[in-house]
Amino acid sequence: MTEARTVATTGEFGLIARVTARLTTGPTCLLGPGDDAALVAAPDGRVVASTDVLVDGRHFRRDWGSGNDIGHRAAGANLADIAAMGAYPTALLVALCAPPDLDVAWAEELADGLSEEAELVGASVVGGDMSASPTLTIAVTALGDMHGLQPVLRSGARPGDLVAIAGRIGYAGAGYTVLSRGFRTPKVLVDAYRRPQVPYAQGPIANRLGATSMIDISDGLLSDLGHIAKASTVAVDVWRETFDVPDQMRDAATALGVDPYSWILGGGDDHALCATFPAGVALPEPWRQIGVVTDGTGVTVDGDTWTGRLGWDHFKS
Repeated sequence: MTEARTVATTGEFGLIARVTARLTTGPTCLLGPGDDAALVAAPDGRVVASTDVLVDGRHFRRDWGSGNDIGHRAAGANLADIAAMGAYPTALLVALCAPPDLDVAWAEELADGLSEEAELVGASVVGGDMSASPTLTIAVTALGDMHGLQPVLRSGARPGDLVAIAGRIGYAGAGYTVLSRGFRTPKVLVDAYRRPQVPYAQGPIANRLGATSMIDISDGLLSDLGHIAKASTVAVDVWRETFDVPDQMRDAATALGVDPYSWILGGGDDHALCATFPAGVALPEPWRQIGVVTDGTGVTVDGDTWTGRLGWDHFKS
C-alpha cells in the first residue's frame, strides 16, 4: 500500500505548487497565483469584499463530507455575501492553516471544490496563504464588482415593503441534524448541507428590481432577518403558511422528532437570498413573498413571537 503524502512531507511550496496547478482562471483574473499579489479587474471602480473563516469541528467535519464538498461550502458562503450586496463575484483569496499530517490529496480536493464553485459565477481563486496549525482552518475572502449598480444594504427596508426569498430554505439545517444524529439519508438533505445551492444570479437581479435591503441566509432566516430589522429600524413579520415542507424533510422531521419549521425558520447554511422590495413589485421566479415589513422592532411569525430556535450564533450554538 502506498503511504499517504502529507503536507509536512510535501512542504509549503510543494503544496502551493500542487494546489495552484489545479486552479482555473476566470475572465476577471488578470494575474493569478505566482507573484506577491494577484491582479483582479474592477470595471466599476469599486470593490465589494467579504471574509469568512471555517474551523474544523466547528463549521465543518471531515467525516461528513469530502475535501471537495468543503471547498464548495467555503466558496459558497463567501460568494453568497457578494451576491447579497447585489453585486457580481470576481475572485477568491484563500488562506489554509493545516495540521502537518493532513493528506495532500484532501488539500487538492479542497482546491478543486473552491475553484469549481467559483467557476459557477465566473470568478477565480487568485491567491492566498498557507501555514501549519493544530486545527484545520480555512479563511476565504471574496471580491466582487457592482457593474454600475448601487449596493443593496441591510438598512434600506421600509414599512410596507414585501419580504421575499430566492433559493432553498431549511434543507441544509435538516441535513445538519440528520448528520449529527449519525445518519446519511435522506440524500437530498445531506447533500444540501454538504454543498449549498446558492442563487447567485438573483442578487444582481434583485438589485435591478429595486430591492431595498438584502441578506443571505447563513445563520437562519429569522436570525438574519433580525439583522435587517435592526439595521433598518423596522419590524418584519414572516408568514409560516408560505413555506411548503417537502416530503423528505417532513419524513425526516417525524423520524427525528423535530419540528420541520425549526429548520425552515431557524436553520442556516442554505445561503438563500432574502430581500425586501417596495410594495407592488412584480417578483419573477424564483422569488416568492414570505412576509411584510411593518413599523416596530424585531421579527415575528404570523404576528407572534417565535419561541423556537432563531438561528446560529458562533459563540453560543
